[in-house]
Formats: sequence, C-alpha cells, structure tokens
Amino acid sequence: VHIVQKIHYIMQYFQAVQIGKQRANKAQMILFDISGFAMLTLTTKKIDGKFVPVGEESFATVIKTSDGFVIILVDEDGFTKAQTKALEKEEAKKIFNT
Repeated sequence: VHIVQKIHYIMQYFQAVQIGKQRANKAQMILFDISGFAMLTLTTKKIDGKFVPVGEESFATVIKTSDGFVIILVDEDGFTKAQTKALEKEEAKKIFNT
C-alpha cells in the first residue's frame, strides 16, 4: 500500500511539474517579448500538502530589489511564474504600462 501511495505521489508531482512548466514558460515568453529577457521561476506550488501546477492566469506587478526594478508575472495565488532581469525604474514603468 505504501509503495502505491508513493508512486501516486511521484506521478502527481511529475504531472504538476509538466503542466506548471508549460504555464510558466508561457508567462516567461510574454515577458521576454516585451522586455528582451525573462527567467522562469516556479512551476509548481504546494497547497494542502499536495503539489499542483502554477495557475493559468497571469497577473503583473513591479517590485523594487537592491539591483533595480523587476517585473514579475504571478498566478492567481501570488506564486511567481516568471520575471525580468533588474531594470531601471523608467524602463520598468514603460514596460509595465505597455
């Protein structure tokens, strides 16, 4: 019984990673198209002890870091799917308002 549960858990994680990777990659390409550079961040999230893919919807925000301003795309639960490199404030504002 424990082996079956472990296999199910591994399959659940693998499926979540595959679906999440597709969704996060889509977010990454959106940022890449508008900023010229983007990194994939998370592909899965853990909710109630289970791994699930990041959500399909994307919401954008700009955060200030020690290196500059970073535009991030998050899912409906706030999990980051993709981000730009650090940008100057004016460049980040211009891209964010596109």
